[in-house]
Amino acid sequence: MYIIQKGKYLWLLMIVLILSSNYILYQTSIGATILPPEANPAVLGSLFDLIIMAPIFFMLYRKKFSIKTAILLAAAGCILARLFIPTHLLNPFATITWAGIAVEAALITFELLFVIAFFRYLPRIIQKVKASSLPVIFSFPNAVDKYVKNNPIIHVICSESLAFYYALCSWKKTPPDGITLHKQSNFIAFQIMMIHAIIIETFAIHWWLHSKSVVISIILLILNVYSVIFLIACIQSIRLNPIYTDEKALYVSFGIIKRVKIDFQDIESIIENDTVLKSKISKDTIDFVARDFEQVYPDMILKMKKPVKATVFMGIQKEYSKIAIKSDAPDRLKAIVLNKISNKT
Repeated sequence: MYIIQKGKYLWLLMIVLILSSNYILYQTSIGATILPPEANPAVLGSLFDLIIMAPIFFMLYRKKFSIKTAILLAAAGCILARLFIPTHLLNPFATITWAGIAVEAALITFELLFVIAFFRYLPRIIQKVKASSLPVIFSFPNAVDKYVKNNPIIHVICSESLAFYYALCSWKKTPPDGITLHKQSNFIAFQIMMIHAIIIETFAIHWWLHSKSVVISIILLILNVYSVIFLIACIQSIRLNPIYTDEKALYVSFGIIKRVKIDFQDIESIIENDTVLKSKISKDTIDFVARDFEQVYPDMILKMKKPVKATVFMGIQKEYSKIAIKSDAPDRLKAIVLNKISNKT
């Protein structure tokens, strides 16, 4: 494992070397002294590095290989080449870089079609959410997946839509009965404190920064407003979404931050050993623990027969073999899980 991890960072080092060496070669006085009068071979080598080698090293670093990713990274390399290499040196190879940029534009246009489809089917999606018995935080992504092709951009839009829904449109709703994750912690108080800090920082710094740089002050203001909306959405989504169960599955969410559907038939065992619960969370474990000012540990870890797909920040989906949970009624939750498991066997 150590050798694999070390090799991973070797690929990252190679990417850094490619980018830094090409930047030094074309954008610094040092490079000007190194670059030969006949620069075409050097420029061709740089294009090879940025368009072919850097994408390969990046995919080796991420351990994810696909034609789409390779095309996107190669197109990004073309853009970098136009940024790094002076125009008069790049002119003989301009067709290559413009072709890469054209491919990038075509892929972006293709991705925008998914966004258009999302808004086209939004009325049907909302109707399906209203007809579902599941909480909105689960029924909305399910409805989106039914009408719009599974796509990373759609996952992000879905995640952001949930954030704005809970922050702005959920105030008339009352929390349903169920096993909660936050009431025995200071998590919500901590989020409110963060909101206060952001608002104070915005008023204290924004006007001063506005006189120094209008652009930076506006960017900071937008980020602060979004941060407040996101934190309010976290509070509301956690309040309104206790653990939900039906005959087949357990639906656990920590607000808009992360969620998972756990089929009872896929639960192998419940881990309650104190040593395991208080040890460091492993990479194959997703935790639903409300953390605040004190060190807290899960009440149980559900070990799965096969990895389960969970949705985390910005709609990113990952697979986990264990689910760690700290609830406000651990005995009741354990009884529900054991009862459902026994009925499935």
